[in-house]
Amino acid sequence: MSKDTIQNITVEKAATSRINEVDFDNLVFGSVFTDHMFICDYKDGEWKDPKIVPYQPLTLDPSAKVFHYGQAVFEGMKAYRDDDDQVWLFRPDENYRRINKSGERLAMPEFPEQFFFEGLTTLLKLDNAWIKKGFGNSLYIRPFVIGTEAGVMASPSQEYKFMIICAPAQSYYAGDVRVKIADHYSRAASGGTGYAKAAGNYAGQFYPTNLAKEEGYQQVIWTDANTHEYLEEAGTMNVFFRVNDKLITSPVSDRILDGVTRKSVIEVAKDMGIEVEVRPVSVKEIIAAAEDGSLKEIFGSGTAAVITMVKGLGYKGDKWELPQNERSFSQEIKQRIMEIQYNKAEDKFGWRFKV
Repeated sequence: MSKDTIQNITVEKAATSRINEVDFDNLVFGSVFTDHMFICDYKDGEWKDPKIVPYQPLTLDPSAKVFHYGQAVFEGMKAYRDDDDQVWLFRPDENYRRINKSGERLAMPEFPEQFFFEGLTTLLKLDNAWIKKGFGNSLYIRPFVIGTEAGVMASPSQEYKFMIICAPAQSYYAGDVRVKIADHYSRAASGGTGYAKAAGNYAGQFYPTNLAKEEGYQQVIWTDANTHEYLEEAGTMNVFFRVNDKLITSPVSDRILDGVTRKSVIEVAKDMGIEVEVRPVSVKEIIAAAEDGSLKEIFGSGTAAVITMVKGLGYKGDKWELPQNERSFSQEIKQRIMEIQYNKAEDKFGWRFKV
């Protein structure tokens, strides 16, 4: 292995690439990873020794705080290759800000902006061949932070590891999605960690989602923990409702993730002349809209799929199927966002970041 230093980052290159072992036409999302990963450790009160090394297992003490007290936060973002072989990121500044916001909520130290962007761009240039051309193909990027100090005292870790790993991804298709509106379990409570991309938020969703799957649903639309009267998120995505020709979505709060795709959907929809309302959305009004036919679309927004359409919903034993619309707001908005991501359209919002 050869070692080079690029500005502040030590780079240790893999002796051989595994890329020729990968079937890029049959990828399972998030299961195949590129040749290298970025690591930076926090010790003695500072982040130090940023480096890129071959992708490999970690060695951690069994008493590391992440295993016992859940100090773990992460981000999800993508790199895209355009028709001219240029590589782009989509609003990475938002991901940088949010991982530090998440970390702050879990008593983690702020990660330096220089290390984040230099580590990210150096890693992407090194594993450039893994970013495949084609509308829908991308490289999924997972930055994350874990508490690594050894010891089981219930207190914040004094040591952390910041890492970035990458996985090639194809155009995302989840099949038909039907959702159950939650009336018992909750994703997040006021004053909690719902707005953070904390690992434990997702673990807590698995059990009620499994129960919904047993009833024939693929995801849960979460409701507020206090009354279960207001709709908040859909599975691991922000959620939008189209009632007649108006888009409605819940405002972000300390219970709801401030999604990068969510922000983009709102701005693109407004630019298209679609009326958007950001306000509390009640279960009653959406059920009433489903009953009278004014509920035209439900869709989730997130990094993996950009937009996931919902075919039907259920609540307390009742079920409704959504209509097939001649004009789909969700698909038009998705197309416009992806055209920006893949450098196929003007980026009037200034969202693209060239690697």
